[in-house]
Amino acid sequence: MKAISILGSTGSIGTQTLDIVTQYPDEFQVVGLAAHSNVVLLAQQIRQFQPAIAAIGEAQKLPELQAAIADFDPQPILLAGEAGVIEVARYGNAEVVVTGIVGCAGLLPTIAAIKAGKDIALANKETLIAGGPVVLPLVQKHGIKLLPADSEHSAIFQCLQGVPNGGLRRILLTASGGAFRDWPVEKLSKVTVSDALKHPNWSMGRKITIDSATLMNKGLEVIEAHWLFGVDYDQIEIVIHPQSIIHSLIELQDTSVLAQLGWPDMRLPLLYALSCPERISTDWQPLDLVKAGELTFRAPDHQKYPCMQLAYAAGRTGGSMPAVLNAANEQAVALFLEERIEFLDIPRLIEQTCDRYQTHNHSTPSLEDIIAADQWARQEVIAASRVGAVLTFQTSPL
Repeated sequence: MKAISILGSTGSIGTQTLDIVTQYPDEFQVVGLAAHSNVVLLAQQIRQFQPAIAAIGEAQKLPELQAAIADFDPQPILLAGEAGVIEVARYGNAEVVVTGIVGCAGLLPTIAAIKAGKDIALANKETLIAGGPVVLPLVQKHGIKLLPADSEHSAIFQCLQGVPNGGLRRILLTASGGAFRDWPVEKLSKVTVSDALKHPNWSMGRKITIDSATLMNKGLEVIEAHWLFGVDYDQIEIVIHPQSIIHSLIELQDTSVLAQLGWPDMRLPLLYALSCPERISTDWQPLDLVKAGELTFRAPDHQKYPCMQLAYAAGRTGGSMPAVLNAANEQAVALFLEERIEFLDIPRLIEQTCDRYQTHNHSTPSLEDIIAADQWARQEVIAASRVGAVLTFQTSPL
């Protein structure tokens, strides 16, 4: 039985991971749970899975959580705030920590888990996008496994099993195209939040669904693939695959192409990250190629999806620039979800923030540099949105 802890237990990654634990109680045991703010669901999870420790990210909600499980025995250690989430990440005998926290908030808890010698089932892109220069040396120092738990990077990881060093030529990241893949670019100026949250294939959280609509999620995955698999940006390509059956592909030096296929179901990459290198038998619906029908592909439209090129540019610049890109995107998406900016303002704000930071980039950033860059970019985006025009900036780079 493998002991696991889950960061972001009430989100889509966390709940699907716990579905796996429920289905395979002899394979996995929950040691720790951490959630952002959903007290009701976290209390239910504590009762069902009986973790030794649990934390609620919004510290003011700790009394509510304590009251919700006051009659429960055995009582877990209950903590709150960022410090509490970090303690869950490094606590006890958990062998694997599932990082399902959305955004850069997952960086410090993931680092804490790595330093505690835990393997990481990585579902938090921002850990490597913002923190790659710091995280990868820690992974090597502590000798832990960094196992991708999102569908695209899991597909690449699975295809690479048995490929000799130097055998990889190219990575092909597939993208569904998001909510607007069939919209003309002229119509995007009229996009509503409701429109952008209608993903055609996947059921995901609000932030990542917007990232899928802008295709920034794919740009971020390019940066993540660079760190995970040690490949140059020129070796990573994006292709639109509307059916989301092929989750990604690799091309080898002899031009052979390997792909991983399956129905759009996040449980599969999560299960493999938890059980790798074992293959646990499931009763999930097997892929039926006849039922799947046609598998089609097309090149991404960079006029419609400028965020992809912004991500490539930030990745190639390196240093702390990807942290700025990521933070600017997170803040812009949050403002869009609050209906404070328009959909097309998202890439404009990101581009201008990255341009303004260009001469202040740290080529070999420390963790402190990355955190400072992240905070500056968020403030910059907020300042630009407050003046009502994304062409004006009010703060100075650090």
